[in-house]
Order: sequence, then structure tokens, then C-alpha cells
Amino acid sequence: MRKLFGGFGSFLQTPYGVVIIVAAVWHGILWGLKIPFNLIVSIVLVVMDFAIAYYLLDRLIYFFSQFVLPIQNQKDRQEIYSRVKIFEFGQRGPTLFVKNGEVIMHEGEAGKRGPGVLVLDTASALVLRTDTEIKGAVGPGIKFTKGNEYVAGSVDLRAQWQFIGPLRSEQPFLNPVPISNPKSYNELHSRRQQTSGMTRDGFEVSPTISIKYSIKRPEKKTPTESGVISHYGFDQRAVRNAITREVIQLGTSENSKTRLEWNKLPEHLVVNIWREYIRKFKLEDLFSGEGKSGLQIIEEMINKRVKQENVEGLDDTGGKTGEWLDSLEFRQLQARGLEIMEVRIHNVLFDPATEEQITNQWNAEWMKIAKKEEKLLNEKEALIETAARNEAIKNFARTATQKFDNPIAPATDPFTTLQDLILPLRETILTESHANREMELELKKLEEVWKWLLVNKFDFRQGQGQENS
Repeated sequence: MRKLFGGFGSFLQTPYGVVIIVAAVWHGILWGLKIPFNLIVSIVLVVMDFAIAYYLLDRLIYFFSQFVLPIQNQKDRQEIYSRVKIFEFGQRGPTLFVKNGEVIMHEGEAGKRGPGVLVLDTASALVLRTDTEIKGAVGPGIKFTKGNEYVAGSVDLRAQWQFIGPLRSEQPFLNPVPISNPKSYNELHSRRQQTSGMTRDGFEVSPTISIKYSIKRPEKKTPTESGVISHYGFDQRAVRNAITREVIQLGTSENSKTRLEWNKLPEHLVVNIWREYIRKFKLEDLFSGEGKSGLQIIEEMINKRVKQENVEGLDDTGGKTGEWLDSLEFRQLQARGLEIMEVRIHNVLFDPATEEQITNQWNAEWMKIAKKEEKLLNEKEALIETAARNEAIKNFARTATQKFDNPIAPATDPFTTLQDLILPLRETILTESHANREMELELKKLEEVWKWLLVNKFDFRQGQGQENS
């Protein structure tokens, strides 16, 4: 009964209710004052009042509805007029506002069916659908929906930064399982597993990976259907593909399948590439190398795989093979209407016991390496010493035989021959000694031999002269 009287009271507050109240009060006054009136004329007048009230109300609704939203053309004026007109009868569809890709609505709005209206800011876009088909993408501005249309999904047109892996302040390899707060530990372990990968020598590494991505932007910014030009760009096809095309991630338990949302695909692809490349490097190679470290090579290759159609392949040890391969990740991003602008790898974490294990391994192999190097150095030293000795002998022979260039020269006495041998050596030592103590000793010995030759040469010649006489 209360609902019935409430509805009747609401009706009396409308222009039609006012007409009925005024007519009833006026005829009541005439009847009370016993003033005669014509019932047929009164009914005609009431009908005319209804017609005038309906016309005035209709025109006023049409006029004021234009100021509800920032509409710009005649078609939109008619659309907003029709929705305001049926508002009081409860036949309208949802009225939704989309901000930064998030649909904002009052309780119960999503379940309404009927002509509705969508208001999207410049950073938002969405896709409309019916129960049987996808209608299309809607960009920033105002969109009037039909009775059977509803939102299939929405996206944020701005560039997004996504961070996966351990936080900068965390040490997931050090913290034991807390008894008081196991939930916090589980979250920490989950972040560690997000980017966990195994190196070629079997060590677990878990970095923080940051990804900058967005819905693919058009080369030229054009107005949307409602005349809005978004600063972030709006590609109708890219938005449609991002929302409607599915990528299924196979789970590990009982072949479960999970649909990847559009903003989860970049993370999924980048982590898979990271794990593919980390297996090609040893732990120590990640932080050292000729020109670029292993981490720098991996970061460079990940960026190429998500930005280029073709990339150069790497062998099992991280070296370039020279073979150019198709980038499947780039194709998947294109098919989903996405683009990755930048990938960074930082805050690389691993078990501290790993470093100690590497040190022990290095210490165990150090003596083998040192002995091998020592053997190589000794062999090299022996070769150099032999070559130097041979060269010295050749130089000595060339120096000592300078006086014997003419093989047909007449024979002389043996003392003169010895002088011809010693003289070049004596001059060479005087020139190259440079105050060398050992050379000075050798020079003194040659001086003594030289004096002995001079004395004996004189005696030898005197003896020859006596024999000839």
C-alpha cells in the first residue's frame, strides 16, 4: 500500500499530475460555489492542458539534455535526448565512466540492459559486444550504446611500467621461513620464482626485470568517433586485438589452462626469453666478458626479440652464430596489439653460498692452472734462450771474421791472424760495454792477450829474420 501511494505521489509531482491537481481544485471551487460549468468543455480543456504540458516537457528535456554531456553534433543531441527522456521510466541502459582504463560505475549499472552511454577519458579505450558478436573498439570521448551492447573489456592507452621479481630491499636467498608471518615469506618466495632461472653451470639467479609497454600506437593521431584526439594515440584494431584475442598459458598441474590478460602478456614473454638466455651463460660470465658482460648481452637480446622481426641467434655458450632467426615474441605482440618499448635487468640476486662454492672450485683448479702456466712459461723461456744464444753465436762469428772478407788474401803469420780476430771483438766491446762490469773484465782479458800477441809477434819476426840471413 505504501508503494502504491508513493508511486501516486511521485506521479502528482510530474507536470501531468500538476495539471490534474489544478483541474480538480478549480472544478472543486466551482462546484463548491455552485458556479455552473460544462463537463465536456472541462474535459477538452484538461486534454489540451495535457498536450501542452507534454510538448513543453519534451522540448525542455531536449534543450537541457544537451548540457548533460559535451556533445558536438546533431546525432549526439538526439541520442542524449532519448536517454534522458526514458530515464524516469527505468528503461535506460548503463551509464559508465572509464578513467585510465578502469570502468567506474554505480552498483547495479553493469547488469542493466538498454540504451546507455559511455564516457571515456583520453587515456582509455574499450570494446563493445553483444551476446553473439564483437561490435568494435571505442576510443576516448562519448559513446552511446544500444540496448543489447555491453563492455567486453577496457584498456589503458598510456605507457605502463611493470616490475617483476624480488624487490630491491629483499634478500630471498637469505631469509629463513618465518614462523610468525608465513604469508610474507610466501609472497617473497613467489616474487623470487617470477624471474628465477638456472645458469649453464647450475646456479639459480633471480633478478628484478622492469618492462615498459603499451597498446600499439598509430603512426598518425586521428580523431575518434566523437571527435577527440588522444595524446596517447588510439589504434582501433590494436585495442580490439588486445581485448578479444586470447593467449592461453598452460599450467603445470593437470594441464590447466589460464587466459592471459593483455597486460600480462609482456611479462610472460620477457621472462621466457630471460630463462632461455640465462641457460647459455655461466654465473661468472654474467658479470664479466670481453666488451660486454653476459647480463648486458641478455638484456640486449631480450630488447631485440620484442622489438624486431629477426634477431641473430646465440649458441649454447652465448656466442653469436651468425644465423638470423624469426622473433616469435615480436609476432605475438603484434597479433595482440601490443608493443614493448624497453626492458631492463637489474638487482640480480643469487645464493651467497654460490659465491663461496665458486671460490672453492677456483682454489681447487688454481694450482693446476698455475702449474700449466708455469710449464708454458718455462718452455717459452727455453725457446727464447736458445734463440738468443744462436743469435749471439752468429753475431760473434760475423764480428770475429770482419778481417777475413777476402778469401784469396796472402797468408800471414799466426800472430797477425789472431790480431785480426781479436781487434773487431775489442772494438765491439768498447762500443757496447756501457760501463758493464762483466764486459770490463772481458776487455781486460783481451788487452792482456793483445799485449802477449804484440810481444810474441815481434820475437817471431826476429827469429824469422835470423833464419833468412
